[in-house]
This record gives sequence, C-alpha cells and structure tokens, in this order.
Amino acid sequence: MAIGFLECAGYGAVLYAMDRACKAADIEIIGIDTINPKDASAFIPLTAQVKFAGSVDDVKVACEVARRAALKLNRPEDVLVEVIEQPYDGTKALSCISKVKFQEEAE
Repeated sequence: MAIGFLECAGYGAVLYAMDRACKAADIEIIGIDTINPKDASAFIPLTAQVKFAGSVDDVKVACEVARRAALKLNRPEDVLVEVIEQPYDGTKALSCISKVKFQEEAE
C-alpha cells in the first residue's frame, strides 16, 4: 500500500492530471485540497493537491503520469509529486482528511 500526492497550481490542472493517472493505474482518489489566499487582493495562484492510494507500483506509475500531465499546464518548479510507501497507520488516517472526499466514512 502506498499514498501518493500531486500538488500544483490550478484546480483544473490537478483534475486533468488525476484523470490521466486514474486511467494509467489502479488507484483510488482519497481527497482533494486547495489553498486559497486569505487576502483576495494578493495575486496568488490557487494551489491544489490531490491524494490517492493503491499498491506501491500503481501509485508510482500514477505519480509519474500525473506529474507529466501537470507539467503541460505548469512550470516544473510548480509541480510537486511524492510517494509514501507502506505508510504508518496514523499517516494513512491523516491523509484522508480533506476538503473534498471520495470515500464514504465508516460509521
């Protein structure tokens, strides 16, 4: 099991990258987060992050495909991709905290 993260400028870029990643590997999106500036007068691009899970190999493939897709719409310094292999249980639980959820929480 692994958790992957893609962060870049633009919500649309993240959605495009994740669409490509989901078609390339057997992964599950576990959440999307955005960072909005508190001061609306500042020119700060919207940064978005998507978190996904799957086998180590699938997450690695998904991260690479997502990175290449995000680079079509972003500069290399604006794209961050990371894989956590065999995450600690606490890390898994924290990764599911998100503004947008794709899994129903167990009751």
